[in-house]
Amino acid sequence: MKKIETISESNSYSAINIGLLESLQEYSFLHPKTQQEIKGKVFLKEPTKATGTEISFQTLAAKSELPYFHKHIENEETYIILKGSGFFQVDEDCFPIKEGSVIRIAPAVKRGFCNTSDEQMILAVIQSKEGSLNQYSSEDGERVSVEPKWRNK
Repeated sequence: MKKIETISESNSYSAINIGLLESLQEYSFLHPKTQQEIKGKVFLKEPTKATGTEISFQTLAAKSELPYFHKHIENEETYIILKGSGFFQVDEDCFPIKEGSVIRIAPAVKRGFCNTSDEQMILAVIQSKEGSLNQYSSEDGERVSVEPKWRNK
């Protein structure tokens, strides 16, 4: 199993490197409920010490499908298709997806997808508690004055 590289960290941030997206198949984890090894998926909450999101990257082999549908209890998910194409099913709705597709799904909704392309599908999945985002984007940010250290490198 491939290990995530820590680039830099402190009490207030974590920077990691998961490597090339084409190499995601080298990651795997043991599913806590089924005890089945799942290849081609890497979770980032623990390595980044995140407190409000779970982000994962996942692969799906060419001409294959996710072997199960699932739903969540509290967390909504946003799927971002980075490579490949296929179909995504949300409850009884089924629609085409491809590189650049973004799908947000409420917790209790059943979801699953397939890859109909001749290449490995790569996607990012962002999971967060439904209704928890009170401020976002520029509403939650403010500009600060800092001299960039990369200018001296």
